[in-house]
Amino acid sequence: MTLYRSRQDLEEFERTIVAPYGLKSADSKGRLYPTTKSATRTAFQRDRDRIIHTTAFRRLEYKTQVFVFYEGDHYRTRLTHTLEVAQLGRSLARGLGANEDLTEAICLAHDLGHPPFGHAGEAALDGLLKDHGGFNHNTQSYRIVTRLEDRYRDHPGLNLTYETREGMIKHETEYDRSDAADYEPEKRASLEAQIANLADEIAYNAHDLEDGLRADLFEPPDLASLAIWQKLREQIGWNSQSFDAFTQREIIRELIGVMVKDVLATAATNLAKRGIDSVEMLQLQDTNLVGYSDELAGPIRALKDFLYERMYRHHRLMRMQTKAERVIGQMFEAYVSEPGMLPEKVRDQASSTTPERFIADYIAGMTDRYALEEWEKLFDPYRRA
Repeated sequence: MTLYRSRQDLEEFERTIVAPYGLKSADSKGRLYPTTKSATRTAFQRDRDRIIHTTAFRRLEYKTQVFVFYEGDHYRTRLTHTLEVAQLGRSLARGLGANEDLTEAICLAHDLGHPPFGHAGEAALDGLLKDHGGFNHNTQSYRIVTRLEDRYRDHPGLNLTYETREGMIKHETEYDRSDAADYEPEKRASLEAQIANLADEIAYNAHDLEDGLRADLFEPPDLASLAIWQKLREQIGWNSQSFDAFTQREIIRELIGVMVKDVLATAATNLAKRGIDSVEMLQLQDTNLVGYSDELAGPIRALKDFLYERMYRHHRLMRMQTKAERVIGQMFEAYVSEPGMLPEKVRDQASSTTPERFIADYIAGMTDRYALEEWEKLFDPYRRA
């Protein structure tokens, strides 16, 4: 008898707390390459840990969420966004009887493939690769965990379980969608992956709103016409007399709470109404079961539209996006025209794909700071290469 909980103990405990329609690590379809099982961690816990220890995960600290790193130290980065998504994912998974460890793994991996400068960088690479398959950060995240991370002698990538890989490739928001042809495309994403979708959206809705207010891109009166803003004001009892930092944080907390409670209630109702009693049954539904209620979907849509117009299209952000597209575009064209300008250790890894895709992999892996430094080395005659 061991004095600690073994993997088998954890797998048995998992069966007692995960609902019939949640995935169990002991039932995993396995990994791409044979490997010994952990003595102390379930398969999904091991996936989560492998993701956290990647180079790509560490680089998220210096990749843009909305504001480039030099705008200030207190805005979200791609890393803090990812951690917030993982926390929300675990909370939703716990409430719905899903597998928390699998949900967390999918959440932690969902943005690994984001290039520097956020969606502006992604749009730039997609345009540059339009004749070479395009670029999608969700597909790039999958590419990182299956091919690009070089951490093991006997196989490329992280050798994650089928369920984590499927959850990543089927990650789906209005901004993200990938080709899931190798993962039973006729089936919907697992409950855990559907939860990751909503955790991502809840995080960026709330925290982009907070960062926009912090950056003075808009002020509380500008939000007055939004139904969700009026609801939040009423729920915290704000009288519009002053809007200090404490009021702002209270409103953001309340917004997260409203969205989380609505998603939990809506998903639970959907699961019960349809009599979902297995993973297979859940994935064969004609629609995702994790989402907002009809009552909240409209107000959240209005909030997203507001953020798009007043924040993402703000002149400060548009100027940075234009700079980002120029930086990435010029680097890409320079490397394609003369691959000899790439560092030798980078060129040594180029044999397994086309030059354009390999160069996109290299640029997508850069942090904002490194991309700007590389651009200077390439184009500033007074900067040492």
